[in-house]
Amino acid sequence: MTLQPALRHPSLRPNDEWWKAAVVYQVYPRSFADSNGDGIGDLRGVIGRLDHLEELGVDVVWLSPVYASPQDDNGYDISDYYAVDPAFGTMEDLDELIAGLHARGMKLVMDLVVNHTSDEHAWFQDSRSSRISAKRDWYIWRDPRDGAVPGPGAEPNNWGSFFSGPAWDLDETTGQYFLHLFSRKQPDLNWDNPDVRNAVYRMMNWWLDRGVDGFRMDVISFISKHPGLPDGPVGDGQAWGDGIPFYGSGPRVHEYLQEMHREVFAGRDADLMTVGEMVDATPELARLYTDPNRKELDMVFQFEHVGLDHGPGGKFTRKQLDLVALKQSLAKWQDALADVGWNSLYWNNHDQPRAVSRFGNDSAYWYESATALATVLHLMRGTPYIYQGEELGMTNMQFSGIGDFRDLESLNYYREAIARSGGSRASDILAGLAAGGRDNARTPVQWDNSRNAGFTTGEPWIPVNPNHAWLNAAAQRTDPDSVFAWYQSLVRLRHEEPAVIDGLFTLLYLQDPQLFAYTRTGPDATLLVLANCSSEPLALDFTLARDIATAWAQAEVLLHNRPGHDWNRQELLPWEAVVLRRLS
Repeated sequence: MTLQPALRHPSLRPNDEWWKAAVVYQVYPRSFADSNGDGIGDLRGVIGRLDHLEELGVDVVWLSPVYASPQDDNGYDISDYYAVDPAFGTMEDLDELIAGLHARGMKLVMDLVVNHTSDEHAWFQDSRSSRISAKRDWYIWRDPRDGAVPGPGAEPNNWGSFFSGPAWDLDETTGQYFLHLFSRKQPDLNWDNPDVRNAVYRMMNWWLDRGVDGFRMDVISFISKHPGLPDGPVGDGQAWGDGIPFYGSGPRVHEYLQEMHREVFAGRDADLMTVGEMVDATPELARLYTDPNRKELDMVFQFEHVGLDHGPGGKFTRKQLDLVALKQSLAKWQDALADVGWNSLYWNNHDQPRAVSRFGNDSAYWYESATALATVLHLMRGTPYIYQGEELGMTNMQFSGIGDFRDLESLNYYREAIARSGGSRASDILAGLAAGGRDNARTPVQWDNSRNAGFTTGEPWIPVNPNHAWLNAAAQRTDPDSVFAWYQSLVRLRHEEPAVIDGLFTLLYLQDPQLFAYTRTGPDATLLVLANCSSEPLALDFTLARDIATAWAQAEVLLHNRPGHDWNRQELLPWEAVVLRRLS
């Protein structure tokens, strides 16, 4: 197979990279579409819905893992990088998907999970077989702390796992602990071993030769650990230390990514796209990772803006989003990467609750808040990502009990939190999971109003949101005033308007707690983006109202999510969004 040639949209300047005008759509295959009635989404289900993606207008599909896996973490625990898991189909199905996307002018980006493997991967099975195994050093093994007897409290350091408990698990056969930053069934690879790196690069090249057009790299900033593996700081009420200072963007991570570029991407990177997931990223680090002269990555996922509503206990305790803080955060990243590097723009993915429920108003102003949030995100500088169902305004699920949850992270957290509280806080803990859990993003895509939303003819692996009776693709794809139609307009605008790609970003009215406003200034035109990000009417500032009435009097209204409202340029209705364009 060959790579899909670089896409060129009219909004691009001659030397712009193709992905600057691209819009990416994430498919979480387990929940996208089921073709065989077993209740689990699969590759043939994706193939059967390619017309939906083509109609939406997206350029790239990011496919979450479909590799062979025991599915402890829904495929992010890989047991064979060269095989497709039977739950998702066959390698022939994947080849057909690649060909189908390429025939429609779209690219496929695969999820790359190489910080860790499954404990059922042949590499780890060999590694754990003996202390003298040839692959022992492919993973991170350590003796108990200070020569202690193996057991609770004897872990090599105090790092905690992202999925609760310690980040170490004792292997009884060899008497040593192995590191796992996530599930105990996801042992971390030792990237300091060149044999590991070379094996990863061979695998990546194999996929590119098969026709894949790039990679989204899972927690890629964690691959280099501090050689001493020191204890991490322990926060109030925390049982385990925070190891991120010693593995987040570790001492050799830039060296490894530059080596990866030389061994995998060099010579064909003009047609590819790479994005790195980086929990620890700062704007300063992002500039290094995405500076094209350094030849590391095209863009990164940062997490600052999606952590602003986390409460004192983390993601499962919530606080009201402060719009001023959100604007300040997003503008900081826009400014920091204005001259070097590139942003990824997202509200949703497989790990985040649904944005319209989280940041918007999914009841009284469902359509308005879904479209307003989309507008302020998509027209910033960077590559936008649409997570499956986001283009329909899909909402969080209504969970009634712990039996409704499927995600390992949520189930582990619940068990540990219940034990700490003696069961006295069960209702609070469940409420936190319902608001912050990853299962919100993983309920099946709502294709129509039939049983199980058209996702499967069988029993879905996770319940379908009951609101599919009215919130579904079939109802929206022929409705010019739908959330789907709004996303089509945003995608089309990025493809056609140069100011969206390369225009100067200027945030307006930072301190306003309701108004999200900014301009994008290009050589030929300037866009003014206005959104009332609240459920209350907003009287426009006198200066802004005057400017709109004078300097913007002849501007073209490109987008307006209140089509039945005669916009008077003095007040914005709840969650009203307007985009104006004037010639320079």
